[in-house]
Amino acid sequence: MTEKVANFVVGLFSGLAGSLMGKYLVIFIISLFPILELRGGLIAASLLDLPMWQSFLVCFLGNILPIPFILWFINPIFRKMREWRHFGRLVKWCEEKAHSKKDKIENLKYLGLFLFVGIPVPGTGAWMGCLIAALLDMDKKKSLLAALLGVVLAGIIMLLFSYGILGKVI
Repeated sequence: MTEKVANFVVGLFSGLAGSLMGKYLVIFIISLFPILELRGGLIAASLLDLPMWQSFLVCFLGNILPIPFILWFINPIFRKMREWRHFGRLVKWCEEKAHSKKDKIENLKYLGLFLFVGIPVPGTGAWMGCLIAALLDMDKKKSLLAALLGVVLAGIIMLLFSYGILGKVI
């Protein structure tokens, strides 16, 4: 699924992907998006034949950029958004989605957050993990560290798959 979405997004930005800087910009932008995050960025990087470690760094930076904003500002933003009917529905949906996954983090706290962000399966990642941490009112600094380490773990796992290292080892 992520590979199909990454392919689609690479196609959308095909004009940018004509230059080396454009290719890096594409994977950075993909890594900023919820759902795709670093996972989609690294798949796109391998599709664009970009070097593995430079791609990891660019995708990591793209994925971690929203984390502090989510942890520190999502609750006040949600409070303000609830005042408008249409945004209120969106906030309600986001909170319901986060609360449906909170048991994966709530019991293990920061280890749970690290694993939730770090194991690349659909519906997990830094965006959702940090949203859950913010809604559970977990310590922001510890959550930030757990999420950053989780993004590193997800990146290592995705490097193994998207660059075919696993296939070469087996």
